[in-house]
Amino acid sequence: MNCYLCNHSDHRTRKGMVRDNPLLAIVECSNCGLVALNSVDHIQPGHYEKSGMHGEAPLAMASWLHETDQDDQRRFDMLKPMLPNRKLLDFGCGAGGFLSKAQHLAGTVVGIELERRVREYWDGQIAIHPDFDSAGGEHDLITAFHVIEHLVDPRGMLGRLGDMLAANGRLVVEVPSSEDALLTVYESDAFQRFTYWSQHLFLFNVETLQTLARQAGLKVVSIQQHQRYPLSNHLYWLSRQKPGGHERWAFLDSPALTEAYAASLAAVGKCDTLIAYLEKNESCA
Repeated sequence: MNCYLCNHSDHRTRKGMVRDNPLLAIVECSNCGLVALNSVDHIQPGHYEKSGMHGEAPLAMASWLHETDQDDQRRFDMLKPMLPNRKLLDFGCGAGGFLSKAQHLAGTVVGIELERRVREYWDGQIAIHPDFDSAGGEHDLITAFHVIEHLVDPRGMLGRLGDMLAANGRLVVEVPSSEDALLTVYESDAFQRFTYWSQHLFLFNVETLQTLARQAGLKVVSIQQHQRYPLSNHLYWLSRQKPGGHERWAFLDSPALTEAYAASLAAVGKCDTLIAYLEKNESCA
């Protein structure tokens, strides 16, 4: 297979396995470093509309909202200065938790989400649509949190989102990082057998995310490192080879330690998450 970003044919196979589909392999382009699954044939039309991302037993909406609340609040706090009286579009809004917080500050909020049950849950409370045509218009702020790595054509989708930005608007994209310390520093075998998932078709680092955005005709304002999981989580992986350490060993964490550990990982580009701030590239218009 040729690389999605650079069309190079050489790649290496990464250690680990795809936890829910061991027939798939994880490959890394030898030229640009893009990490991808070796096939996307398992993503069929209607997959996401039917909650296929969640497997055979999707979480109830209330449980899903509870599970995402910490990230929803973090994102709201992060973007709060950009929200007042602005038109917000959250693409791939998931359970809708971020929109439910932002609606009290933004001028208007709109979501795009393929899962029918999400639209039904928020019906009459938040405008969530199944497609771009229904969401329409230009938006001052567009967000896509942990969405583009699920898409067969993330470049095309970023380009379309860029077209929906108002003048001086901003697109904020959050993705898991292919340079996660558990993969590239600690090289945890257990984590390498756990983290790769059939729904994550691509994993990006700073360079490949920059390339993707520029190929989509967007200007890269900045790409920031962010660490979602604290030191307790990493120690638990290394000691017990299991997830959930941030809950079971939460007694190890403190705000000061969590901040210092995240800063150390960010300084060497090894956080688990990347956040890109993008704008229209007027020179490409």
